[in-house]
Amino acid sequence: MSDAAVKYEADEARDAAYSTPLEEIDVADPNLFKNNAMWPYFERLRNEAPVHYCTTNEDAGPYWSVTRYKDIMAVDTNHQVFSSEGGITLRDQDEDFKLPMFIAMDPPKHDDQRKVVSPIVAPANLAKLEGTIRERAGRILDELPENEPFNWVDRVSIELTTQMLATLFDFPFEERRKLTRWSDVATATEDSGIIESEEARRAELLECADYFIGLWNERVNAREPGNDLISMLAHGESTRNMDKMEYLGNLILLIVGGNDTTRNSLSGGLYALNQFPEQYAKLQANPAVIPNMVAEIIRWQTPLAYMRRTALEDVELGGKTIRKGDKVAMWYVSGNRDETVIENPNELVIDRERARQHLSFGFGIHRCVGNRLAEMQLRITWEEILKRWPDQRIEVLAEPRRVHSSFVKGYEDLQVVVPKRKH
Repeated sequence: MSDAAVKYEADEARDAAYSTPLEEIDVADPNLFKNNAMWPYFERLRNEAPVHYCTTNEDAGPYWSVTRYKDIMAVDTNHQVFSSEGGITLRDQDEDFKLPMFIAMDPPKHDDQRKVVSPIVAPANLAKLEGTIRERAGRILDELPENEPFNWVDRVSIELTTQMLATLFDFPFEERRKLTRWSDVATATEDSGIIESEEARRAELLECADYFIGLWNERVNAREPGNDLISMLAHGESTRNMDKMEYLGNLILLIVGGNDTTRNSLSGGLYALNQFPEQYAKLQANPAVIPNMVAEIIRWQTPLAYMRRTALEDVELGGKTIRKGDKVAMWYVSGNRDETVIENPNELVIDRERARQHLSFGFGIHRCVGNRLAEMQLRITWEEILKRWPDQRIEVLAEPRRVHSSFVKGYEDLQVVVPKRKH
């Protein structure tokens, strides 16, 4: 798409955002994210209704949107009032297909289950994984076709993160793309193009459960538990007696958390550096900036657009009264673009000061357990890219095709061309 066409679409989105009556704005409409048209809506809500009540979403029902950085922090760090029980997405789980998972639990059960899997991302274990990630990233990059278009999402972002997931689960490596599929299915809706129906979605997720039950059964009786997520769950005090649906719920959490976030930041980072070529030049001039750039990419991309909470009591926020039982969406994607907290928030600035103060990983007891692993994968990938193309750029050829979701903010297709390497 030409720059003029992109600008025309942005102007159209802005006109629509500011001409829609405030009470009719529904930022959870996945079409806004599919078309990258949500930005002016969030800008307007931050300025005119930072705590905003939406009653027009037929799928999710009424919900509050919290769109400013400081208000999001206030909600995210107050689990005593804003509960995760009931789900982390605006759409409620169906009564006959509930998937409990520790991110959608309150203490003490949340804390007990999270503790079981957190050793997988402890510093000592991450240090062991670094060499594996570097070797794989290098191999993936070396196998890319030169001077011909290909989909970066599939060849690089998905492949690297899915290989990592297979390692964390000690999952059969040759079948690792099952993990990619289950991750996509887990967050898909009927109009996403990923599944044919809700019944088909459930059937695939139950296949996922059965597959992992087979792996559980192989590992549960091991005298020495393995250092993988399934072994940790099978031997954990608070997880070893989970029923099938709770096991599936926690698996989905670990698959989506370990896959979608890193995958979409790997794609979003390359897209962003092409949007801001002066930053790409800055990167090539100073590769030491990569760790800071990674944090800035994760802010700029915001791979999960929001998290939901449910009010446990009546509470006032931003001059509005949120009633007990109301749904509250913390729009990380908006807080990460809050002009009152972040200077030039719509721009990628790879040497931005305090770049790690973004909202993408959440805050409080539910802060992303794998955030350091995600950062490490991105850092290593960019280090390996610069080794191969120190002064040449990987060029994005067209606007990406985005995911049809207001929860996962990601990409299906990013057409790029890699220059011929100088040997």
